[in-house]
Amino acid sequence: GVPLTDEALKTAKKSDAVLLGAVGGNVGNSKWYDVAPNLRPEAGLLAIRKGLNLFANLRPAYLYNELADACPLKKEIIGDGFDMVIVRELTGGLYFGERHTETVDGVEQATDTLVYSEKEIRRVAIKAFEIAMKGKKKVTSVDKANVVDSSRLWRKVVAEVAKDYPEVTLENMLVDNCAMQLVMNPNQFDVMVMQNLYGDILSDLCSGLIGGLGLVPSSNIGSDYAMFEAVHGSAPDIAGKHLANPT
Repeated sequence: GVPLTDEALKTAKKSDAVLLGAVGGNVGNSKWYDVAPNLRPEAGLLAIRKGLNLFANLRPAYLYNELADACPLKKEIIGDGFDMVIVRELTGGLYFGERHTETVDGVEQATDTLVYSEKEIRRVAIKAFEIAMKGKKKVTSVDKANVVDSSRLWRKVVAEVAKDYPEVTLENMLVDNCAMQLVMNPNQFDVMVMQNLYGDILSDLCSGLIGGLGLVPSSNIGSDYAMFEAVHGSAPDIAGKHLANPT
């Protein structure tokens, strides 16, 4: 009845590493959603990320030659395959901001708050640049700076961090354009860094490019702890049928 107990969090904090199993069931099955939001499996997931201060989620998308047929894109777009990673800010933004639902003048309305501080942006940007230094030395910062204030701050802070990594090429890309570019020319990307909501969405798109969520690993990195997980749900509908991909 409790998504994450205090005891479980204390155990995680005493460990050298945390391995998290699949969370949640089938999204389309109301069985999993007919409970209060604070009792859903996802509430425990958010709580352990916050409790361990896991501010950076790393989601690589690597297309193996042997699995090229699992990619839905045309062969001429796939080329020699792609190797990219999304660095998603994990403990701030829309998922952790103040939220409430109220009735105003007889009309129900809901409010979710998107907040980012300079510190939150800077630490995840540094992580992205550190990863880029180990590879093709390119960072794509994804935002919506043409509209959203938090994205304008995001772009400003990332540009400041970039000055400490002169060997790395930084490009800024609006999130809607990034979604299009990922399916038009995924080979252009190396390391992508973005806020929580955008990372949640675009990392699943990247998963689709390599054959689905069952093929994707994920790591969650903080200052003191790290947690590793599968990103797919528990898929009870295929349990025992020998259909799960072991990758």
